[in-house]
This record gives sequence, C-alpha cells and structure tokens, in this order.
Amino acid sequence: MTDTLAPTGPRRFTALDVFRGLTVFLMILVNTAGPGAPAYATLVHAKWFGFTLADAIFPSFLFAMGNAMSFATRTRIDTAPYLTRLFKRGAIIFALGFLMYWFPFVMRTDDGWAPIPCALTRVPGVLQRLALCYVAAGLLVRWLDVRAIVIAGVVLLFGYWAILLVLSAPGMAYDKFGTIGTQLDLWLLSPGHLYKKDGGFDPEGLLGTLPAIVNVLAGYLVGLAVQRGAGLTRTVRMMALYGVAFVLAGLAWSPWFPLAKKLWTSSYVLLTIGIDCIVLAGIIALIEIAGVKRGTRFFTILGRNPLAVYLFSELFVTAINLIPVGEDGGLYGWVGIEIFQRIAPGAFGSLLCALAYTMLCWAVGWWMDRKGLILKA
Repeated sequence: MTDTLAPTGPRRFTALDVFRGLTVFLMILVNTAGPGAPAYATLVHAKWFGFTLADAIFPSFLFAMGNAMSFATRTRIDTAPYLTRLFKRGAIIFALGFLMYWFPFVMRTDDGWAPIPCALTRVPGVLQRLALCYVAAGLLVRWLDVRAIVIAGVVLLFGYWAILLVLSAPGMAYDKFGTIGTQLDLWLLSPGHLYKKDGGFDPEGLLGTLPAIVNVLAGYLVGLAVQRGAGLTRTVRMMALYGVAFVLAGLAWSPWFPLAKKLWTSSYVLLTIGIDCIVLAGIIALIEIAGVKRGTRFFTILGRNPLAVYLFSELFVTAINLIPVGEDGGLYGWVGIEIFQRIAPGAFGSLLCALAYTMLCWAVGWWMDRKGLILKA
C-alpha cells in the first residue's frame, strides 16, 4: 500500500495547541462545579438523551488527540518500534486513569482509615477510553490510507448502531440498563468496577469505545488536511463546510439514533465532529490566517501539557476534599459554600468556584511550562 501518512514538514500550528488547551480548560470547569447550588444546565451533562456544552468537551479531547497523532506520525518508523510505542503509551494512559480513580487509596471508616479495595475501583473511565481509542486509531492510521480510514469510520458508526439494535433485548437498545453495552460491562466486570453514581451503568463502558474511535480518526484526518492543504484559507473554508455538514447529518440521524453522550451514539459522534471542525476552523482562521496572537499563550500552556494538568485537576480536588471542614464536608465543599455561595448565590457562585479552581490548575500548567516540564506517556 502506498504510504499516505503526513509529510515530514516541520511546521507546528499554534491553533491546534489552543484548541486542545481550550478543551482542557472547559473540561476542568465542568468537572469541578462549585458545591452548594446546581450548576448552569449547559455545564452539566445531559441525563440521557439530549446535548449540552458539557457533552461537547470529551469528544473534543479525542478529536485533539487525533490532531496530535497526525503530527506524531509525520516521520515513518519501523513497525516494531511503532507498535511498542503505541501499546506502551496506551497502557500507561490506561493505568494512570485506573490509579486516578483508586486515589487516595484509603477511605475513612467508623474504625478509622482503611485501604480502598481494588474490587471497588472503577476500571472504565475518561483516560481509559482515551487509551483504548488511541491504540485503536493508531493501528488504523498505520496501515490505512485516507479513503480506507473514512470507510473504517463509517463501518464503526453503523456497526455500533447495528450491534445495539440486534444484540440488545427487544426495545432495550437505548435503555440505560437494558442495552447490550451495559450487559457486556456487567459480564466483564463486577458492579464495583463500574461507575458508582449511575446505578451500575458506566458512561465510558467498553462498547461505546467503538464509535469514540471515530472522533480520533476525524481529528487525525483534519490534522492531515491542515498540513497537506495547498492553501490554508481554502482548507479552513472546507473544514467549516464539512463541519456544518456533519452537524446537520448528526441532527438528521438523531430521530432514529438519539443524541446521547453517555451512550456515545453515532449521531452524537457526527454532531461533535462537526462542532470541532467549525471551532477549529475558526481558531485557525483567527490565529494562523488573521495573525491574532494575543491571548494564545493562555491556552497553549494547557494545550502543551494536557495530561499533567488534567491529572492534577482530578487528584487535587479529591485530596483537599479529604480535609474535613464542618458540615460542608471537605475543604472544596467549604470553599464553594462558605465563600463563593456567599459572594454569588446560585449557579453563578458555582461557576465562580469552578473558574477559580480551573485557574489554579492553569497556574500549575504555567509553572510547568516555565520550567520546561512536559508530562508524556
């Protein structure tokens, strides 16, 4: 097969780092909503069917991963080192996700502190899905050309739909607990290894990883287009048009295959790919074509070190909530209720608390950037 991987040109696009940094910023903002009042509805994931701003963030992280992959594969290396690196990185990211959910490894009981059993630690998760998608997409882009990658994406989206319809119990294809995806997770893992807040359903279950791979492949193809395009202005225009087409396709499919982030439906994949194409096209037009550079470093600080900043955001909020402070529970709960809810009661106070914590995480990223510290799997 003819080698159709990205060329070896040295150019790196600031816009792609900004896009990734923006995704990390929003992910932390959504994940750490201040306590004491419900967050704004658009910053909360849809309970089942539907779509909010929060639902657009995780797919954007996968899309950004595909962008980065298109640059990482510019230099062709032998198959054995490539596979070793691919599986090693996937395993490290998966392990980091598992350990993140196990942290702080101890829990408070009536008799004091006790180890958290491994049997109660969640196995699926955000980083775990990133790892599986990274490995799967890495295998596909290694041996498939652009046309074959597109075909693989179509097969994954329609194949996932067919699996849900054919293998789920009658009428249960889109049911949270009746769908074959949940049954597969319960068959592979005990309930203790699944998401604790949704009654046994895990939004990052194994089967839903299949369509999520397409978000990575789309980011990869867009990254190739940006690098290979004869003219950046034309490429950006086409990216925006494709984005609109994907959004419309996702919405058109949704009456038969509803938009659902937790089920990671194929219509949801098309919608989020479309949104990412439009947003990235706008960022490239602003930064790379119009030449606007002011403010970009704020996001590139996060975009160049996304794994470290994300891990810190998850681990630190867990750690400070171990510090008991009155009736509000942990320290983060106390800060959110006793400070931010007094400053601005309601959803706005919740947002301010989350924004303050996100800026703390940004400061960690800024410090790492100044020291030249980059966490890579």
